[in-house]
Amino acid sequence: MKHIVDLTDRSSDNWIQMGSDEKRTPKRDKAIITQVVVIGGGMAGICAAVAAARNGSRVVLVQDRPVLGGNASSEIRVIVHGVTKLKSGLPERETGILEEILLLNRFYNEQHSFTVWDHVLYDFVTREPNITLILNTQCVRAITVDSTIESVLCWQLSTETLLTIQGEQVIDCSGDGLMAATAGAIYRTGREGKEEFNEKYAPDEPDGWQMGATILLSSKDMGKPMPYKAPPFSIKFDADKTHPDRKIIPFVEGFWWVEVGSNDDIIADAEVDMHRLMGFAYGVWDYVKNSGKFPEADTFVLDWVGSLPGRRESRRFMGDYILSEPDQINHKIHEDAVAFGGWPLDEHNPGGIENLAEPPSFWHEHFEKVYQIPFKSLYSKNITNLLFAGRNVSQTHVALSSSRVMGTCAVMGQAVGTAAALCIKKNVNPRTIANQHIVELQEQLLRDDAYIPERPANDALDLAKTADKIYASSISSGDVNLLVDGVPRDELGETHHWQSNGLNAEVVFEWHNPIALKSVEIKCDTNVKKNIMMLKNTRENQAYTTIIPPELLKSVSLELKIDGEWVDYGTQDNNQKRLIKFNFEQVEITAFRITCHETYGAKNVKLFEVRCYN
Repeated sequence: MKHIVDLTDRSSDNWIQMGSDEKRTPKRDKAIITQVVVIGGGMAGICAAVAAARNGSRVVLVQDRPVLGGNASSEIRVIVHGVTKLKSGLPERETGILEEILLLNRFYNEQHSFTVWDHVLYDFVTREPNITLILNTQCVRAITVDSTIESVLCWQLSTETLLTIQGEQVIDCSGDGLMAATAGAIYRTGREGKEEFNEKYAPDEPDGWQMGATILLSSKDMGKPMPYKAPPFSIKFDADKTHPDRKIIPFVEGFWWVEVGSNDDIIADAEVDMHRLMGFAYGVWDYVKNSGKFPEADTFVLDWVGSLPGRRESRRFMGDYILSEPDQINHKIHEDAVAFGGWPLDEHNPGGIENLAEPPSFWHEHFEKVYQIPFKSLYSKNITNLLFAGRNVSQTHVALSSSRVMGTCAVMGQAVGTAAALCIKKNVNPRTIANQHIVELQEQLLRDDAYIPERPANDALDLAKTADKIYASSISSGDVNLLVDGVPRDELGETHHWQSNGLNAEVVFEWHNPIALKSVEIKCDTNVKKNIMMLKNTRENQAYTTIIPPELLKSVSLELKIDGEWVDYGTQDNNQKRLIKFNFEQVEITAFRITCHETYGAKNVKLFEVRCYN
């Protein structure tokens, strides 16, 4: 006999409270109505939720773990890579919301603690008044009517509660995409064949292989000999048969290539794979400690071993466009570009650690420059109000091998969160945004300090471009007029900044006739050619820094010229952001003056953009 299970039915649950002898039946269901629902609290989901909230929407962010961050959290500890491995050896770092997070971590987590990082993310999300954060909760089903998601059903483990959440726009940033799958969204798994997208790195014929999951570990030096005996569940690592690309040193950060893939259902096999991964991880550590080939490991012990594998690939939901390898390699220009990537085509071998003869990753190609990601790859082709960001977007398996890193997932998240808020404002769905309002979406992203390569800003509402005169107190490089050229970083070898000659330094915008003004926005320098994400093994070199970027503007003030007199409109000390905003009651002015007082160490200040609005 088939039984229909109602998870809200607790009639058999007889709760007797000692002391009062009260007997009751617990109520364990709750309904929530919002505007934007974000499923998944990894880096993509965080950026999506914050972007939607800052652009005026009420947001519910649902995360299935007790901490935010997904693969970047203390539970898994994957580095937030983005465009960090261009051929030049230097990054083209992501700005916008992701950069805000990484800078915040620089200020509050100098010790590079992963558990503190969890709470930097918690702080960043919960300080947004438009976001309701729900942790320990998995979305188990979407209720879809006429190809539109009406609500999502979520189970909160910690409270034994079934949540029904209604939202006008729904964003799946969960990686595996259970919610989107139950909504009926079309998706793919496995590898496309060469012919479908003319991908030279695809297999000759399509198959089911998906890149695997990894359990990471870390170790520390105890300063004395530390013997090690492997537990019974460990699986012996056969180093004699392994490809030389499986590097053992450095061993402090663990081994990303301790990986198990799948040619079938990688989600269904997750628990089986977890147990195998534990065995492989401990087997590799046994080899490090007891093979006799690594005497430098004699004093090291395991300090942390993950229990939750970090997954690289499962479902990829199909949109109105499928991003493919030729798009990336040929740097296709998309009219609907909203994000960018540039991590190499880093396709791991199909068998992972069970295919020792092949390299752990093929590293097919490194990029000279970044590529664009189109908006039409970030919403569903058949579910009208569904967007997605992260590794589950509309792309091929080979394209995923580059775009899956979390810095790239995060900028996709900011794009879809901004798009969802624009959908709410205009009472339309994502496809209409793509076809009718894409310029408005792009301009908002650029204003919010997202970067879209080879797509300068041209915001008709920005009054800074109408100034009759722009001048500075000093200059050592660039040009002060470049502050309104629409490009917020030096791009493709071209200069798009003004840099002072010493501090204090002033920039003045003047108009012949008065204008009404209520905000001034400044984009300063954080050196996007250096990485600032947290590493497990910290380093200071040409490509990485472990400190607050010394170029960052620390103290800046604003004056407005009202009726011929300069009036102080405030100073921001201890600034922690690249995008600095001064907001005030609307007033008529003929000029404003920005005075840059101090950086976090650089002798000159560099600005990339100044905007103003009424």
